Amino acid sequence: MSTTELLFSRTDTELGSFAVRPLDPFADAELLHGWVTHPKASFWMMQDASLPDVEREYMRIAAHEHHQAYIGLHEGRPAFLMETYDPSELELVGLYDAQPGDVGMHFLVAPSDTPLHGFTRAVITTVMAAVFADPATERVVVEPDVANTAVHALNEAVGFVPERKVTKPEKEALLSFCTRAQFEAATAAQGVSI
Repeated sequence: MSTTELLFSRTDTELGSFAVRPLDPFADAELLHGWVTHPKASFWMMQDASLPDVEREYMRIAAHEHHQAYIGLHEGRPAFLMETYDPSELELVGLYDAQPGDVGMHFLVAPSDTPLHGFTRAVITTVMAAVFADPATERVVVEPDVANTAVHALNEAVGFVPERKVTKPEKEALLSFCTRAQFEAATAAQGVSI
């Protein structure tokens, strides 16, 4: 799969074009290193990662049967990281009753010196629309750190409903779910086209 191949794209009426392409662990490592070690990415838990650490982590993900990573583009330029995983195989094994069609998701917006109003919401909308573009996806599952209140608000804005706290080895997480219908209702209520 080429890193120029777009797997999903949408146009945000306010902020323009967004797209998702495959991540290349080698070609994208330097870019990712700057993102995951930035102070704003503290919840990504890679603050002290070296460039080889980032390469190894994304090579591991690329080789994993149940974990995928993608680069998100805004107006053709790399702007966010998106990961999907099978929560019955990774991250949440034994912490909840996984259902067929569940997809786990992580996203990280690249640091910017010129933030755009509404950008992070447009990114999470794109990520969710990309995940739901697969007809097999019934529900998206997330497990952000309980202290990450900014992402909880974003998650709720796109339809996530928090269920409960779960204890993971690396953090206390807020287990939340969003069905396709909840996502569509949340975006429709905001007048957002997906």
